[in-house]
Amino acid sequence: MKGRVAVTGRGLLCALGDDAAVVHQALAEGKSGLRKVELFETVGLARPVGGEIVGFDAKSYLGKKNMRPLDRTARLVTTAAHLALEDSGWNTEARSGHEIGLVLGTMYGSVRTIAEFDRHAIVEGPSYASPLDFANTVINAAAGQTAIWHGLRGINSTIATGQTSGLRAIAYATGLIESGRSDLLLSGGAEELCFQSFISLERAGRLAGADVEPVPFGMDRGGFLPGEGAGLLMLENAELAARRGARVLAEILGCGVSFDPHRGQNEEQSVRASVCAVRAALSAAGIGPDAIGAISTSASGGPLDELEAKGLAEALGERARVLPVTAIKASLGETLGADGGLQAVIAVETLRKGEQPGIRGLHDLRSGFPFPLAGSKPRPLVSPNLLLYSMGWDGQHCAVVVSRTTES
Repeated sequence: MKGRVAVTGRGLLCALGDDAAVVHQALAEGKSGLRKVELFETVGLARPVGGEIVGFDAKSYLGKKNMRPLDRTARLVTTAAHLALEDSGWNTEARSGHEIGLVLGTMYGSVRTIAEFDRHAIVEGPSYASPLDFANTVINAAAGQTAIWHGLRGINSTIATGQTSGLRAIAYATGLIESGRSDLLLSGGAEELCFQSFISLERAGRLAGADVEPVPFGMDRGGFLPGEGAGLLMLENAELAARRGARVLAEILGCGVSFDPHRGQNEEQSVRASVCAVRAALSAAGIGPDAIGAISTSASGGPLDELEAKGLAEALGERARVLPVTAIKASLGETLGADGGLQAVIAVETLRKGEQPGIRGLHDLRSGFPFPLAGSKPRPLVSPNLLLYSMGWDGQHCAVVVSRTTES
C-alpha cells in the first residue's frame, strides 16, 4: 500500500511577497506584482516590465553568513527552503537526526551565471573565468547549494521540464514518498529574472507588446510578461508527521504526467495529453471529476491558454461548469519553472481559506468558454480537493490533486 503524503510547511518568494496568506489575499484582491524592472540594465528590451522580487536580500532571512558561493537562483531557493523548514518545525536541531531531501524544478537554472561565466572567458580570456562561478553553471547548482546550506542529507534532484518543472518536481517527490524511498522532501520550483532569460523570451516573440495587458484566458491573448520566484512545500510521510505531532496543512492525493510530441501544434494531441495527465492524477487520488472543488492553471495570456482550457474541460466534463478557476501568472508574471511550486503554496492557502482567488483582469469570456465561473472575483471552493495543472511549450503536461485534511 502506498504511503500518504502530508504537506507540513511551505515557503515562497514572489513579486507579491514572502508570506502565503498575504500573497493569497493580494491575489484575491486582484493586485499585481508586475512593474518596471530594476534588477538589471534594461537597455535593448522593448518592454522592461516583469514580476521582479524588489529588494530581495537573502541575508535578511538567512543571517550574515558568507553568501558569495550562492548566485540569485540559489539564494531564492535557499531562502524558500528556510521558510518551509521553519514553517514545518524542522529547525536545525530537529533535522539533524533525519535525512531531508530536495526535489527542485527549474527551466533555466542559473542562466545569468552561465552567461556571465562564458562572457568573461570569451571576452577577457580564460584566466578571468571564476572557478567559484563555474560551480553554479550546472542546472542542479541551486539544489546542491541549498542542501549544503541547510544540511539536507537526503535525495537531491533537479527536474527540468520547461514551465512544468515545479509541478513535475512535486509529482516526483510525491512518488518517492508514496513508494517509501524517502520520508521527508522539500519540493517545488524556482526561477530568477535576468536579462538573458528576458531577452530570449522577447526574441522568441512570446512577450506581450507595449499595448497589451496579459490576461490569462482573455479575449486577446497577445503574450505574457516574465516573472521570478521560488515556492517549496515540505512533504512528509503522513505517519512520520503524525508521530512527531506535526501540523498538517494539506495532503497530496495524486499526480499525473503526460507528453504531447507535437508540442501544442496539434490541438487534438494537446487535448489528449491534458486528459491523460488529469485522469491519471484523479485515478491516483481515487476520486472522480465531481470531487474537484477548484482549478489552478498555468495560463499566462499566451496562445497555449486556449489549448489548456480545452484539455481541462475535456478531462473534467460537466464538472468544469461549476468550478472556480485561477491563474496566478496574471499577477506574478510567467515564472517558468517556479510556477508549479508557487501554485502549490497558494493552493494550500486556498484550501485553508476556502476561497479561490480570481484571475486579475479577466472580465469578459469568449462565447462558449468551458469554465463560465472564471473571472476576476474570488469564489468559494465547492469541495476540499483542488486540481493543479501545468502545461509547457515543449509538450509537457502535469496535474496534481491536493486536498484539505481534517487536521488542517
